Amino acid sequence: MFRAVAFDHPDAVKLNDEVQLEYAERYGDGGDVTPLDTSMFLPPHGRYLIAYDKQGRPVATGGWRSHERNDEGYEDGDAELKRMYVIPEARGLGLARRMLAALEDDARAAGRTRMVLETGTAQPEAIELYTSSGYTPATKKFGHYREYENSRCFTKLLSRP
Repeated sequence: MFRAVAFDHPDAVKLNDEVQLEYAERYGDGGDVTPLDTSMFLPPHGRYLIAYDKQGRPVATGGWRSHERNDEGYEDGDAELKRMYVIPEARGLGLARRMLAALEDDARAAGRTRMVLETGTAQPEAIELYTSSGYTPATKKFGHYREYENSRCFTKLLSRP
């Protein structure tokens, strides 16, 4: 179901374009402008996954990238969740929750100690997914959008099983 791909894989680009359109619609701007590069998602410093349906169509995506303590508020051992997205017609099937668990497992296996993410107030279903999956609001915001009022940051310790 999940396949690791490069961030610039054609299916990843297609789904990234779709999520950017959704961001623009929800926030009324040009989408997420966080600087991202294909190399950020290469193991062991990251991973990018796509879920395919039984017909081979890409239906969900997500990735993580490593961070260490820096001036954007990240801490040593952080894995940042990026580009979680499920196409509208595949929502409600549990894909996002399974994608999230797979990315957490992969980051943990790579030695990351904390998963972090930033989302916004216009994505209440994302906030519900994360909080119901054990994420807590960050005491200190981080990332590209840390100074935006509608930005919400969450963290989860990646304890060993």
